[in-house]
Amino acid sequence: MNIASNKELQEQATAETVVVRLAGDSGDGIQVIGSQLGLASAMAENDLGTFPEYPSEVRAPVGTTYGVSAYQVHFGGRPIKTIGDEADMLVALNPAALKTNLDTLKKGGVILIDVGSFTQRNIEKAGYESSPLEDGSLNNYHLLDPDISKMTLEAVADTGLNRKASMRCKNFWALGLVYWLYGRDRSPTVEWLNRKFAANPDVAGANVAALNAGHAYGETMEATATNVARMDQPPGTYSFVTGYEALAWGLAAAAELSDRQLVFASYPITPASPLLHTLAKLSDIGVRTFQAEDEIAAICAAIGVSFAGGIGVTSSSGPGIALKQEAMSLAVSAELPLVIVNTQRAGPSTGMPTKTEQSDLNQALYGRHGESPLVVLAAGTPAECFDLAIEATRIALTYMTPVILLSDGFVANSSSPWTLPNMDSLKKIEVKNHTDTENFNPYHRDPDTLARSWAVPGTPGCEHRIGGIEKDYATGHISYEPDNHQKMTDVRAARIDGIAKSIPPLKPDQGEAEGEMAVVGWGSTYGPISRAISNLRARGLSVSHIHLTHIRPFAPNQNELLKGFRQILVPEMNSGQLVNLLKAEGCPHAEKLSKMTGRPFQVKEIEEAVMSRLEATDE
Repeated sequence: MNIASNKELQEQATAETVVVRLAGDSGDGIQVIGSQLGLASAMAENDLGTFPEYPSEVRAPVGTTYGVSAYQVHFGGRPIKTIGDEADMLVALNPAALKTNLDTLKKGGVILIDVGSFTQRNIEKAGYESSPLEDGSLNNYHLLDPDISKMTLEAVADTGLNRKASMRCKNFWALGLVYWLYGRDRSPTVEWLNRKFAANPDVAGANVAALNAGHAYGETMEATATNVARMDQPPGTYSFVTGYEALAWGLAAAAELSDRQLVFASYPITPASPLLHTLAKLSDIGVRTFQAEDEIAAICAAIGVSFAGGIGVTSSSGPGIALKQEAMSLAVSAELPLVIVNTQRAGPSTGMPTKTEQSDLNQALYGRHGESPLVVLAAGTPAECFDLAIEATRIALTYMTPVILLSDGFVANSSSPWTLPNMDSLKKIEVKNHTDTENFNPYHRDPDTLARSWAVPGTPGCEHRIGGIEKDYATGHISYEPDNHQKMTDVRAARIDGIAKSIPPLKPDQGEAEGEMAVVGWGSTYGPISRAISNLRARGLSVSHIHLTHIRPFAPNQNELLKGFRQILVPEMNSGQLVNLLKAEGCPHAEKLSKMTGRPFQVKEIEEAVMSRLEATDE
């Protein structure tokens, strides 16, 4: 153990926020202890943000850099909007974890390693030419190097587990030491372990023993536990939710608010599958799920649900959305409500399935044949996933249209505390079903929304047919007339454009409604932009933050608002897709800031981009 480093640690006894990054082999239980650290931090009255990273391979070779799994937790006593630019502490349970994650640790940060895993074989498998423990590459960090493997075996020796099972407890030994360093209470984790392994008390007991041993080890170190500030939270009932959990609950809430049956039809794909898993657990409140044989079957089943009078929802990621596009055009032509969730990942093709990106915006806007306009929304935080799931359903049911709700790997898998809403406070979604048999016309339109009549099959006197072949504007019969096709094309576009009237006026999330610069974002760039703008405004700079949730159509005042700023900067995890749309819609001075690395923006990247442009203006 590096005693000199620990003496410096003693001087770091308080912190407003802390970033801990946990990393190890994909079989080391990193995701488990990461979620437990997040839970313990929430119970300690911290605000927090978390993000898991895991390999694309089902099971990469043990000890290789391809098989490293990681989990980052940012917690503290002020609003946490990001996962943190750099980690204050890195837990690396093997050489490969150290090699692939060292660049995420700030200089002077703490590294906790399992020195027992740093064998010559493991060092070579990780791609090191020499041991990082001896070559001086870690001199700029505070190194904690207990033999976690050996100490774990000693801690669980009396539990009756064999050596292989005992070694699986080393993740909780490491977690116990992290808990001691940052003053986390072990009780929630102990309770979770006892529930998780209720059918196997020996395993529960071994993991608890390892957790306690790691915590006790901290008490023997020449270091002081860091006191992390607490966050004053408004009163309410809180839950620690991921984006896909909030999406699932939002869809279920929308079904309750509209008094409609929710049926979710999907096909497994990374990183969208957890939404199916979560909704499948809500069957007791009436949610129905269907795992189809392929992507096309899934969306067609969802369209069938909507034709039958329910809420049809489907989801996928970029490759699967590509397969669904023909059926999306069918839903546009048939004018049926449909919610499509796209959890974006880094592409093209298979790309990097477990990494995040925002590169499917153009696909959402234009990725269908013919003139097939639909609505596009984008969620920026886990909590916003709940609200926009309801909003997507409201628009779909009110305007009889498909709606694409964009999420991404970061938003879906990250987590944060969320105040549980009171269902009585949420506005009901009014649904109009046609039941009048007098002069029924399936394409009779509401004069305000331009939505056609929605008659549930089986309603006496309202028998009708719909489909992908063009329909007559007046009767709903099949039509190939040129003028009628023009009229139907125009009304489909006008219906989507008219939705803008129901969107609240856009206003800055931070800052004034006019000034030198607005940083405009959408989706998961929300957190980094928000924190960067807070920091810059604290320095007295004239910069505002505007974040879009409605991308097609835009809020009705959006162009007018953006005209009030001399510079518009748009950070995106793509090559500038929103920038191109903004320019096409009347904002020619929008400038892109692109990043496509599979990782979210860092706060400092946005701060530096803003500062460089403001300084250039001052020259």
